[in-house]
Amino acid sequence: MTTSVRIDDACRLSPGQDDARGARRGSDYAMLSREVRQAGLLARRPGYYWAKIVGNLVLLAAGWVAFVLIGQSWWQLLVAAFLAVTFTQTAFLGHDAGHQQIARSRRVNELLGRLHGDLLVGFSYEWWTSKHNRHHAHPNQAGRDPDIAPGAIAFTRPDVRARRGAGAWLARHQAWLFFPMLLLEGFHLHIAGARALFKRGASSRESVSGWTRLAEGGLLLVHIAGYLTVLLWVLPPLQAAGFLLLQQGLFGLYLGCSFAPNHKGMPIFSKDQKTDFLRRQVLTARNIRGGPVTDFALGGLNYQIEHHLFPSMPRPNLRRAKALVHAFCIRHEIAYYETSLPASYAQVLRHLHAVGGPLRPELEY
Repeated sequence: MTTSVRIDDACRLSPGQDDARGARRGSDYAMLSREVRQAGLLARRPGYYWAKIVGNLVLLAAGWVAFVLIGQSWWQLLVAAFLAVTFTQTAFLGHDAGHQQIARSRRVNELLGRLHGDLLVGFSYEWWTSKHNRHHAHPNQAGRDPDIAPGAIAFTRPDVRARRGAGAWLARHQAWLFFPMLLLEGFHLHIAGARALFKRGASSRESVSGWTRLAEGGLLLVHIAGYLTVLLWVLPPLQAAGFLLLQQGLFGLYLGCSFAPNHKGMPIFSKDQKTDFLRRQVLTARNIRGGPVTDFALGGLNYQIEHHLFPSMPRPNLRRAKALVHAFCIRHEIAYYETSLPASYAQVLRHLHAVGGPLRPELEY
């Protein structure tokens, strides 16, 4: 079953609504924030994170040690799958560092983010945090959220209607192709981050300069050189290619499957649509039910509503915050949506299928 409060007019706010209603709603987040602070849910959890970081590094090192010991064998594909999981868990820690969840010091968080993102996983931390922060500021808002910007997948009808040629064919079949395309997400992260890092004349939101470019470029180079050197040193070219494709493909699939349930298929605001911060974050997000296994597998992203309301809240506190936020939303008649992981994927695919509908007139229009 799906747990939710009915989505009402709160998800269709528009300019021109009366000031009294806006003022009342504008104070709701302040009230919720006070409750969260009084419960101590924004306090840092250094013990949890250092144990998490050390444990993850041990698993990552164990994977590479097994890779070297096994040597030339197609059994290495099992190691590739294992390392795909550890790479994703490493990326989750980079995500938490980007949101300043781990340490009180911004410098420490940024150092941890660059080590986990650039060095250990191989994508630009600076590029990703810039993109991700814009998503948090305008989730599911057309023209503002980079996660639903026109690209390989079309998330809005106007984007679909603008498609031609291969892009139109892709949008027509995107619901069927969505999960297979996630196998390319790891490669996309590597390429897009590196391209943005070294791009000249770009907007300040997508490019970096000075020591940041030098530091990130050096870390990315070390990652790529080390990764390829170890592969070609231990494996013959064919096995090395198979290992790389499987490991990076499963990494992208796992990461994409962790982020996809969060917002896809939830209400999308137009570029000029107005609403307060609280409702903008809650109405566009979807929580995933589950226990400790789900929390681990999804890196805490299953508490997407709480994470969007309080991005700097440490991951282990999100579960405790859920009951508080849910009760607050019920009292204030704000839709709070939660479902199972399989149901969330079904909703994502239905949304993608419906969005591509105008390109299938012979079937449904």
